Amino acid sequence: MFKSIKKAFQNIFKPPVTIKYPVEPIIKEKNYRGLIEYNKEECIFCLKCEKACPPTAIIFDKNDDDTKTYTYDPYLCIYCGECVRACPKPDLALWHSNKKPPIKYLFVE
Repeated sequence: MFKSIKKAFQNIFKPPVTIKYPVEPIIKEKNYRGLIEYNKEECIFCLKCEKACPPTAIIFDKNDDDTKTYTYDPYLCIYCGECVRACPKPDLALWHSNKKPPIKYLFVE
C-alpha cells in the first residue's frame, strides 16, 4: 500500500506522457494501418478491395446510370489493410491515413 502511495506522489510531479494530437500531428510508423482514404479519380473500379475486405466495410453500389459509388464504414473496419494490399493502385486510389473518422458516422440518424 505504501509503495502505491509513494508512486502516486511521484507521478503528481511528472509531466504527462501523452501526444498533443490536435496541436502536434501524429507521426505514422512504417507499418501503420489506420483509417482508409479513397480517391475516386484514381480508382479503376476493379472491386478487389471490396472482395478482400473481411468485414465488408467497403461496398461498391451500382447506380441506375451504370456508375459505381464507393462506401466505406470506418466503424465496421478492422484495419487489417487487406484492401490496400489488394488495390492495384495503392497510394493513389486507396491508402491508410492517420485522420479521425468523419463526424457523420458518430451519430445514428
